[in-house]
Amino acid sequence: MRAARLIKMVLLLQGRPSMTAAELARELEVSERTVTRDAQALSEAGVPVYADRGRAGGYRLIGGYRTRLTGLARSEAEALFLSGVPGALREMGLEDAASAARLKVSAALLPSLRDASRTAAQRFHLDAPNWFTEPKTPALLPAFADAVWDDRRVTARYRKGDREVERELEPYGLVLKAGVWYLCARVTEPDHGPHRVYRIDRFTAVDVCAERFARDEEFGLPAFWAEQSERFARSILRDEVVVRLSVDGVRRLPYAVDPASAREALAAAGPPDQDGWLTLTLPVESEQVAHGQLAGLGPEVEVLAPDSLRARFADDAARLGLLYGT
Repeated sequence: MRAARLIKMVLLLQGRPSMTAAELARELEVSERTVTRDAQALSEAGVPVYADRGRAGGYRLIGGYRTRLTGLARSEAEALFLSGVPGALREMGLEDAASAARLKVSAALLPSLRDASRTAAQRFHLDAPNWFTEPKTPALLPAFADAVWDDRRVTARYRKGDREVERELEPYGLVLKAGVWYLCARVTEPDHGPHRVYRIDRFTAVDVCAERFARDEEFGLPAFWAEQSERFARSILRDEVVVRLSVDGVRRLPYAVDPASAREALAAAGPPDQDGWLTLTLPVESEQVAHGQLAGLGPEVEVLAPDSLRARFADDAARLGLLYGT
């Protein structure tokens, strides 16, 4: 632990003209007293760390000293490509590897380019979770992340409805979707079946095996996830409703229901009626879900069928009339 901290300290000093004890303590997440001891240890080991005394003093490397410890380890290189997703790195246990990788890259850059990581972070940030949700990190996520990186089989228990099942899986990849983590994996027994998707927070136990599996090099995670997402979205749209939409309702429909289904329904609709309203058949998950989604369109939508859903909206309208005194 201390060796890694000393290396990080050298890399920090190599990337800047000088740093105060407070700055180093903040970067290394230690006390200023520990920074002083570490600087002394580096000096005794032959690293020319010089301490400038006084109010504006600090630590710096003298004599143009440069470390040769800038070669990236594999985990650091892999983490570097994920460094735009800091929350995901932290949840997978890769935050330290990414930090070390960024420092090594900065140390290897020309002085005029060493602020690139800072300027990029000031301008771009990815916040994956949805609004108004409190993301929770699944406790087993770091174990699955290790298995994915090393292509190791896992034996895991998974909640399936009201029961638990045990599976031996080949974990191919992890996906973070709207703050929820998913595992893309293949069941190993009895035969290698198709790749499947599992929610990480539904796993109750996992044992990472020492045995590695031979990864199918034809498997592409982005393409697989896009196909599964589209299939899932279509699979839950089991019912249909018939609606009339005003011009404003047509514009707002893709924001109220599944966008792809809305676009297809609008494309298949006939011409507007004499009032400019468009009648279309819309696939929905259920009558209850459709009620909640279409209610957001207010008076810009009229439900024509089924009768039971139309009755729900008629009841809504009557109750609103009573509330507003009309």
